[in-house]
Amino acid sequence: MGRHSEHEVLAAVLQIRGGALQVLAWHRAMPPDAGRWALPGGRLRDDEDVEASVRRQLAEKVDVREVAHVEQIAVFSAPDRVPGTRTIATAFLGLVPSDADPAVPDDTAWHPLRRLPDTAFDHATIVDAAQERLRAKLSYTNLGFALAPREFTISALRELYATALGHTISATNLQRVLTRRALLEPTGAVAPPGPSGGRPAALFRFTDRSLRVTDAFAVLRPPGEHARGAVP
Repeated sequence: MGRHSEHEVLAAVLQIRGGALQVLAWHRAMPPDAGRWALPGGRLRDDEDVEASVRRQLAEKVDVREVAHVEQIAVFSAPDRVPGTRTIATAFLGLVPSDADPAVPDDTAWHPLRRLPDTAFDHATIVDAAQERLRAKLSYTNLGFALAPREFTISALRELYATALGHTISATNLQRVLTRRALLEPTGAVAPPGPSGGRPAALFRFTDRSLRVTDAFAVLRPPGEHARGAVP
């Protein structure tokens, strides 16, 4: 007979908070890996599929209504990824808009990806995979809607994209590319002037707040790299 195995779902929930891309994690109080930080998730029940499971378990850790997008990343199945019974994990990416502040339990906190604490098992690898998926999807889909508030200035949207991508981008080029893809529309309103005054900035919104592929060839590349439809 084959070795018994279990199946769990895990979610790397990302949000841009305080100008940094952060991930939600909870502090393990019991072994194994007591004292380390783990991604929210848990065992897959017999009566649910993996997406229903991850949404159920996210609802137990964070107000799932604040999660604008959830998608499956990959299956992690190394035989020794956790001690004891072999456990296969289906991992998901979740995104929370930057203006949301969902309530979380006392044992749960946001952590900047650049300064991850000690993480449990292979969860740091899952976080890396989630970040790479986010960066890729920002290049050829409208996924920016899941990071941004419902209304924003182009300057604020550029900061969100730059934070998620990990490199600077041009606000002018970003606006041109997203407008060409028919992803942005003006709201007709303007943002309140800042402390230095100046011309009020127009407010925009995404035309569609569900995921769609917009340009299979476009890539938001770092400066110095070029591709058709790129936003340097």
